[in-house]
Amino acid sequence: MITDPNFYAVAIPAIILVGLAKGGFVSALGMLGVPLMALVISPIQAAGILLPILIAMDVFALWSYRGVYDLPNLKILIPAALVGIGIGYLTAAYVSEGHVRLIVGFIALLFTLDYWIGWRGSKTTQPNAAKGGFWGATAGFTSFVSHAGGPPLQMYLLPQRLKPRLFVGTSVIFFTAVNLLKVLPYAVLGQLDTTNLTTSLVLSPLAPLSIFAGAWLVKMLRMETFYRFAYFAIFIISLKLMWDGVVALFST
Repeated sequence: MITDPNFYAVAIPAIILVGLAKGGFVSALGMLGVPLMALVISPIQAAGILLPILIAMDVFALWSYRGVYDLPNLKILIPAALVGIGIGYLTAAYVSEGHVRLIVGFIALLFTLDYWIGWRGSKTTQPNAAKGGFWGATAGFTSFVSHAGGPPLQMYLLPQRLKPRLFVGTSVIFFTAVNLLKVLPYAVLGQLDTTNLTTSLVLSPLAPLSIFAGAWLVKMLRMETFYRFAYFAIFIISLKLMWDGVVALFST
């Protein structure tokens, strides 16, 4: 188990933010988990610690959104995600911590710029095998390397303008499937070792508490201010991670 207090000073807020997002409160906050923890430990280790906690959160989220999902989209997205996870596993030996930091930072930067600039446009779209295959595979890969599958999935689903509960329910089932599919390759790669699993266990009580808090906040607070804060925080962290990634790559 990790005993460094500096780690927990960052990990506890990170887990809480991920749980709030799983509870439906400012879903973009979920992106902050690995980037925040990657400020004090390896992003690869951060991903290993987060996976069991994410699966525990998925159980609560599935119960909250049971029976609410868009099947045509899931039929496209989940098989595509499996391809992306496979690519992540096969390239894991060639992707350094510097690469991961750069990838996560770049994805986070694109996500914030898309939110501010609106590259997706205003036209409502329908489920599409080609687009869903690309974004599903991308979400599988980015979820494998850093649990950052949210932005690619949202790039595909948001233009369809699904009803909010249908959008969240579809996302919940997608990421439940993705997280379960990641267990075996993570174990083979040594990311679910004793140190990571015991650390996950210590942090796991935060999972249900933060999910229920997120569900409560959705009902109680105005969302606009928190969306602006969340995207600004993601933007700053994305720049920090990209800088760290570039420095690591060019110093080797």
